[in-house]
Amino acid sequence: MRAAITATSRYLPDHIMTNFELEKMVDTSDEWIKTRTGITERRVVHKGQTTADMSTSIAKELLQRSNTDPEEVDVIIIATVTPDMATPATAALVQDRIGAIKAWGFDLSGACTGFIYALDTATRMIESGKYKKAMVIGVDTMSSVLDYSDRNTCVLFGDGGGGVMLERAAHKEHGVLDSILRIDGSGGDYLKIPGGGSLHPASHDTVDKRLHYITQDGRVVFKFAVKGMADVSAQILENNDIASSAVDLYIPHQANKRIIDGAAERCGFNEDQVFINIDRYGNTTAGTIPICIDEAVEFGRLKDGNLLLLAAFGAGFTWGSMLIRWGK
Repeated sequence: MRAAITATSRYLPDHIMTNFELEKMVDTSDEWIKTRTGITERRVVHKGQTTADMSTSIAKELLQRSNTDPEEVDVIIIATVTPDMATPATAALVQDRIGAIKAWGFDLSGACTGFIYALDTATRMIESGKYKKAMVIGVDTMSSVLDYSDRNTCVLFGDGGGGVMLERAAHKEHGVLDSILRIDGSGGDYLKIPGGGSLHPASHDTVDKRLHYITQDGRVVFKFAVKGMADVSAQILENNDIASSAVDLYIPHQANKRIIDGAAERCGFNEDQVFINIDRYGNTTAGTIPICIDEAVEFGRLKDGNLLLLAAFGAGFTWGSMLIRWGK
């Protein structure tokens, strides 16, 4: 049996941080940001608002849109690198808040590829026949790990997330068709949050050294991201004997407009096939793809029978692709 997405949802904080606001905080400009990243604005949580708060909102809407009673949910997987705390898992907080008393779950740390990792994991659970309903959420509060004096990172990221309800497909031709997942830890030093783990536990020294903020080597990440996303996207199509022209919608991770354009061009996709919203939200890490999916549904870009291709690249390095025949 196949696993199919039966409902989608997203949550974006209502506070909009524009490039002009960042001009007042760091040595940058609206033109510089737009030219190099394609980003015009991003969303930022209010003080005290957390990853679990956003996830709970997404989860409640998924229950409503899929006509699911909380007690019917079997599994909750939350892809995030910014959990509310190291333990308990954000999934546990959400499970309690929505009353999913029969569910179990966990957080998954796959950075920007996290949602695809989580979706593939939940897919295998549904395919096993043991589980009927899995809630998969990708969400990050990136403002909590941003150094707003570092223009190499603070202009790129935003807060937000989205999710899907995954169930057994009603029609055999619908659902998740295939996936390719990759990881290469040799790229770990190029995009990371050094502090807060067992290597550099939180201390006065780690705070003084600003180790709890995300850092990256943009040039190296850019090079690997374009190749990584393009390679797995092309490979999954080849594996399934599908031409790029047959793809109805390509949703790549929204990290940088130039990365998206580069990957799309290498795969032979035209502008109408590619979904882009990075200009409005920036890089929400694990949240970008599920936000795009929900918007695509709302805007009529995804209809029953459409062929959907997902691709992402993130810290780790992690990357992957997933092929889905849309339909409940």
